[in-house]
Amino acid sequence: MQPVNIIGGGLAGSEAAWQLASRQIPVRLFEMRGREKTPAHSTDKLAELVCSNSFRSDDPNSNAVGVLHAEMRKMGSLIMMIADQHRVPAGSALAVDREGFAEAVTNRLQNHPLIEIHRERIDHIPDETTIIASGPLTSDGLANAITELTGRDALSFFDAIAPIVYRDSIDMDIAWFQSRWDKGDGHDYINCPLNKEEYLAFHAALLAGEKGDFHEWEKDTPYFEGCMPIEVMADRGIDTLRFGPMKPVGLDDPRTGRWPYGAVQLRQDNALGTLWNIVGFQTKLKYAEQIRIFRMIPGLEKAEFARLGGMHRNSFIRSPVLLDEYLRLKKQTNIRFAGQITGCEGYIESASIGLLAGIFTAADKLDRKVSSPPVESALGALLGHITKNADPDHYQPMNINFGLFPPISEKHPKKQRKAMMAERARKALDQWISEEAFLKSFILEQ
Repeated sequence: MQPVNIIGGGLAGSEAAWQLASRQIPVRLFEMRGREKTPAHSTDKLAELVCSNSFRSDDPNSNAVGVLHAEMRKMGSLIMMIADQHRVPAGSALAVDREGFAEAVTNRLQNHPLIEIHRERIDHIPDETTIIASGPLTSDGLANAITELTGRDALSFFDAIAPIVYRDSIDMDIAWFQSRWDKGDGHDYINCPLNKEEYLAFHAALLAGEKGDFHEWEKDTPYFEGCMPIEVMADRGIDTLRFGPMKPVGLDDPRTGRWPYGAVQLRQDNALGTLWNIVGFQTKLKYAEQIRIFRMIPGLEKAEFARLGGMHRNSFIRSPVLLDEYLRLKKQTNIRFAGQITGCEGYIESASIGLLAGIFTAADKLDRKVSSPPVESALGALLGHITKNADPDHYQPMNINFGLFPPISEKHPKKQRKAMMAERARKALDQWISEEAFLKSFILEQ
């Protein structure tokens, strides 16, 4: 059988390769890292996590991300299987040891007899069956080829990276362990308290801090609301941070027994617990300014940074115009797109679209039929947003959220609707699997 080409070895490309190879379809996976560097990655590992190490909430009963986690596990997701094996404490969230996670995904794909990994950059669109999962840092050559084929320019926005601190440099006489509202085992987050005077001084420093220069291609590019730089949030108002990443609610400072005026949280970043990332502190501040300003935070006065924050371009296509409900390019149906380049945002969202692209392509190669997942499911809701439900004229990257699901009747109390949507999603996905022979037989074999 002619192999399927997959361009990009991130989460989406890795998941798509696994779904195809697991159905006995050969794959050629192309990844330029190992031969060339990107502005954001630091290794040549497949499925490297370049921002947070969190896949966010793992609650399948009242959180849309948790529902998506559960659906992907049911569908035989490689990314979820490896994430579960390399999880680290994070309260109700699913966070992973980033190095162990990427190493395991790489080994699993490298050792599969039907997957060939080619370390090279692809600047053209192949004539054969291909999944383009080149991600937010698509090379200029491939981006130009996509533009030539589609006749539409790719869009772009900023994606920001939060800094990572060495655990032993945090002053635990000031900071303390606690998950918000005491969720988890109590040691999932480290909290640094700020009183009003400290908060105002920190806010002022963020506004005055020297930012990195913008490249020409970064000018006039909108920020994605879900990954807003800390200094941009600060510029939106004096209390914006206190209602965002520095909100103190649910955190009791053991020294006072009260909530602080503001709080900074750090989350464990590796299995050893030696590295902790500052939650929500993506930034465009220059490196020296990051060190100076972040050391103003009580408990981080002597912080040592394993990695400082940064920003990079993120490109995506106008999927609602260009793609059909099976992620195929309408203009050339042997080409599919998957992952962040489609306009989904987030690790797990990217992997889920890679999963669907792999399944749809496998069905085509085996001359089998499979319908799109039901819109009541998280997979179907996200796919629907990407391919048809979003406003194409104002299309922006989107995380999975209950706002993408069909609404529950207003007669039900608001607090119950999320749980009802989650239960409806479970039933819809189970029914979809039971009615699709192509899916049912594979899942039963797993």
